[in-house]
Formats: sequence, structure tokens, C-alpha cells
Amino acid sequence: MAAKRKIEIFSAGCSVCADTIAQIEALACSSCEVEVLDLQEEVVAKRATRLGLRSIPAVLIDGALADCCNGRGVDMAVLQAAGLGVQ
Repeated sequence: MAAKRKIEIFSAGCSVCADTIAQIEALACSSCEVEVLDLQEEVVAKRATRLGLRSIPAVLIDGALADCCNGRGVDMAVLQAAGLGVQ
């Protein structure tokens, strides 16, 4: 039997997170072990910070951040260029 792939989903409990969780659970096979991690829990939030997560939901597969979740997040320079803080 093949080793299980560990799928970790970092979630804030919002509807977007819930939809992602449902889709991942529907796609998961018998070789996938899906775990939902609640960012409201301090230990989970600290781990997310250590991992450099910048947006949610975020998915790790076997401890590696999936490419679809990498490099996203709020960029203050982009927001300022769009007019944030400009009178």
C-alpha cells in the first residue's frame, strides 16, 4: 500500500474556506489524509506565520505549500499605488 499523502488546509471558517474544504474532500482519494486546521487556534496561527502563509484558505501537501497558494496575499505597495492613503 502506498504511503498516505498528508493534505493540510488552513481555514478561517469562512464560506470560501468551506467551499475549498468541500472540493478537496471530494477530490481526495484513499491515499489522502485530509486535515482542516482552524486559524482561530493560536498554535495553528503561529504555524501559519512560521510557514509564511499570506492568504487563506491555504493548502499544504506533505508539508509543502501548494503552488496555487504560494506568493499571494495583500501587498501594501499595490494598495497604495491604487490610491490607499492618498488624499
